Amino acid sequence: MSDVESPLEPFKRATTATMRALAEDDELEVTFGPGAPSVRGNRIRVPLPTVGCTETEVNSVRGIGDQFALKQRHHDDSLHARYSPTGGPAQEMFEWIEDARIASIGSLRMEGVAQNLDARLETQCQQAAFDTITAETEAPLSVAVGLLVRQELTGRELPPSAENVVRFWRDHVESHAGEQIRALKNHVDDQAEFATKCRSIIAELGLAADLDEPDGDTNQDEVETMDESNDAESDFSPEDVVIDDDAMSDENADGDASMMEMEADMDMEEAGAESDPDEAPVPMPDEAGLISKDVNYLAFTEEFDEIVRAEELCDAEEITRLRQLLDQQLVSLQHTTSKLANRLQRRLMAKQNRTWEFDLEEGILDAARLTQVVVDPVNPLAYKQEKEMNFRDTVVTLLIDSSGSMRGRSITIAAMCADILGRTLERCSVRVEILGFTTRAWRGGQSREKWINEGKPSNPGRLNDLRHIVYKGADDTWARSRRNLGLMMREELLKENIDGEALIWAHNRIVTRTEQRKILMVISDGLPVDNSTLLVNPSNYLEQHLKYAIEMIENYSPVELVAIGIGHDVTHHYRRAVTITDAEQLGGAMTEQLAELFEIEN
Repeated sequence: MSDVESPLEPFKRATTATMRALAEDDELEVTFGPGAPSVRGNRIRVPLPTVGCTETEVNSVRGIGDQFALKQRHHDDSLHARYSPTGGPAQEMFEWIEDARIASIGSLRMEGVAQNLDARLETQCQQAAFDTITAETEAPLSVAVGLLVRQELTGRELPPSAENVVRFWRDHVESHAGEQIRALKNHVDDQAEFATKCRSIIAELGLAADLDEPDGDTNQDEVETMDESNDAESDFSPEDVVIDDDAMSDENADGDASMMEMEADMDMEEAGAESDPDEAPVPMPDEAGLISKDVNYLAFTEEFDEIVRAEELCDAEEITRLRQLLDQQLVSLQHTTSKLANRLQRRLMAKQNRTWEFDLEEGILDAARLTQVVVDPVNPLAYKQEKEMNFRDTVVTLLIDSSGSMRGRSITIAAMCADILGRTLERCSVRVEILGFTTRAWRGGQSREKWINEGKPSNPGRLNDLRHIVYKGADDTWARSRRNLGLMMREELLKENIDGEALIWAHNRIVTRTEQRKILMVISDGLPVDNSTLLVNPSNYLEQHLKYAIEMIENYSPVELVAIGIGHDVTHHYRRAVTITDAEQLGGAMTEQLAELFEIEN
């Protein structure tokens, strides 16, 4: 046996020591391995660079470790959750600005850490394809603001891919929130005050509608800031956040009228929700149980949307490689997943196969009653008999959010759990369908290009190209479909999420099936987010449509709806839901939710 040390061992030791020093925690557990980085309590998992990789790649991996360690020391999760917006571009902007605060603390104190964080940021932006952006319609405002804050706080030039995002928004952000961004320097070490100022910046940039009042006590300055933000909302709203010089002159002419019409429409919607149903009719499912889109929701065009089978999105060699990557992840959880699968299978088979009738005059002797006969011979012998149980034919659809925010450990765990359920339910003669939803492009695609070419009509509705993925059809065998789940591991697949339409699509696939019982389980890490849509529609446009889809399924459909939120509370939207704060809990949560459903008397 060779005693030669692996060339990566010195890297592991040095990185671990650095991370513990930055976190000021000698007990910090640091592990290395393939796949996405992750944090669970006091344990951090960092990717391991390959032997012979470039210095830039090594620095990027070091930057991941530095970023996690700094966040461990200087970030309070509960305080962050208290001030964070509820979703959409505002939440994304809040996250990027907080990351900028943490990065500035390390960068200003240690040049080596600053270089590592820059390398990590460049890699992160390249993975998100920010280096390929060629027009302002492709550049996300929320990311640009976070990067501009980072540049201001650190005093460092942004890496090329990051600079490619902010160049489209620099003048706009400077004119609306430049002074407030510069004022953040005075509050870097006070997360609560920094978050308050951050919310003020978000409001100034037209996203005040997404800012719910923080939980707990709120100081007077914050109340005044929020009041000013609400007052300013009529002057600057998400509908105006399209900085295209060629369209400014036309839009200014009737911008006020458009805003008045939009506010009137929103007022009518709110009034309709509280008035007589005859005044604001809700479209009911048709005779087949199919749900239509809401009358208050539209897509600018559907010609670029696609429903595609997973195997059509990459070649056979690539999907096999991705499946092997998923199998490697499953090895570490093999014991846990086996227990979950066996537990669910036992409960399902117990409901499916047989039950017992007791206190019969003939059959198999009931041994549990023998003691009574011994104590009192007058008691007659009791018998029991096994009988077939009427188990309703069932189909389960698993709908997985395949958006960019699921990147990393979340989508990996979702893929693992889809694998567990697919194998287990098939053994129990329960049909299972596995679906995913995302978009074909970041920040709009051909839909947005068509909207621009047609003169940018106001209130266009959904402005991105949907991609709905069939990983496994309900009638497909597991042997045929298992490798398709590896596609979830392909990071370039994960883009935006438009949940409402995905939910209706998945529902309409399952509701027309012949099985007696139909269950739809949704896995998501938050509310719908599509920047191209939200910048030119009301900021809650996608969320309201999601609420409509949920209401229709829960109140007017035979399909049973279950939701699991990863790191985001979905219980205020879904009637039957569970929220998990750690992706590691997902497998158990799914299994328990399904098991509880099957415990319900048929």
